[in-house]
Amino acid sequence: MSDRSHVLPAPEGEYFETSRFAGLSLICGAIGLVGLILSFIGAFVSPVQFSFSWLFGFIFFFTLCIGCLFWTIVHHVVDAEWSVVVRRQLENIALLLPVMAVLFLPILFWRKYLYRWMDVPRGMDPVLDAKRGYLNWEFFLFRAIFFFVALTLVAWFLRRFSVDQDRDGNPKFTIWMRKAAFIGLPLFALCLTFGAFDWLMGLNWKWFSTMWGPYIFAGTAGSSMALLVLITAALQRAGYLKGVVTVEHYHIMGKWLLAFTVFWAYIGFSQYMLYWYANIPEETQYFIIRNTESWNVLSWFLVIFRFFVPFALLLPRVTKTNLTWLCCISGWIVCMQLLDMYVIVLPALHGTGVHLSILDFLPLIGIGGTLAFFYLRIIARTSLFPVRDPRLIESLRLTN
Repeated sequence: MSDRSHVLPAPEGEYFETSRFAGLSLICGAIGLVGLILSFIGAFVSPVQFSFSWLFGFIFFFTLCIGCLFWTIVHHVVDAEWSVVVRRQLENIALLLPVMAVLFLPILFWRKYLYRWMDVPRGMDPVLDAKRGYLNWEFFLFRAIFFFVALTLVAWFLRRFSVDQDRDGNPKFTIWMRKAAFIGLPLFALCLTFGAFDWLMGLNWKWFSTMWGPYIFAGTAGSSMALLVLITAALQRAGYLKGVVTVEHYHIMGKWLLAFTVFWAYIGFSQYMLYWYANIPEETQYFIIRNTESWNVLSWFLVIFRFFVPFALLLPRVTKTNLTWLCCISGWIVCMQLLDMYVIVLPALHGTGVHLSILDFLPLIGIGGTLAFFYLRIIARTSLFPVRDPRLIESLRLTN
């Protein structure tokens, strides 16, 4: 007979106090509003710069949100136990995807500054003509709508079933979430890959890469896990999740950070090495621009500080179990994801070197403040962790 004397009792739900953080919510909303207003003023002053700066800010936050959806899906697909206590925050961030859909509208309105293939008439470029079946405005718009509708539905169903299970603990919701996750996994792969093709690779219709989807995915998964560490630590600092999320959970999150740091470097190196080996002009032009002048400095900075430094720091167990160290590394990885998106987007506008503009920062402030405002609204609606999940006790007792 198993000994149940040391089994932890399931804790009651813990709720975020909106009144306590009303000031923070107001500040985030105000910052977001000011950032958006100034961004759109800049759109009329310098529409070309605005369009690229907005895409840069949008794609950075989009990768964080869709990355949290990925980790939610994986949790259910593999029937994970460790992530039960942090899953609700993944669900909350993934639920920001409808907000991201609204924030995608400026890309549609200013699309012709970004995607020059939309203005090239037939017969002018044989390379583009060969891709017209895919690169046309109607199909581009349809794909964007499909991406956001599909991702939003997956995120909404997973969170809805999770919240419904909080009421009565019915295990049928676990089965439903697993079924939704198995549907959501290929949808996630499809939407992220082709979204990366459309919105990033589409900046230069002559360039192509079969490894582009995995590369964007590697950065997405790693940076969203880093964001989860930061948000969970912030909630604990505010007095929540005490005794629920332990050093064991942070240790596993640190392992995932290490894994995707290596995976990002592996995919990035493989893509670069294959292009260098083949030396095909249509492929190498992407790296030629990013190895020019000041872009080369940022590219090397990204290689060193996105891979070598986090890799060395995350190897020892002590940095993965020390919350202060882990938060510092996580914050750095998020910053490196920001730099990665900058090096992907802005060279398409400033091919001769880095040219910083105030418009590069305003969309970041506007979109970031807006998402933080809505997140603080969403987080207060439910318990901070699933209180009736069948695997909650195992998650609380986690050791590794």
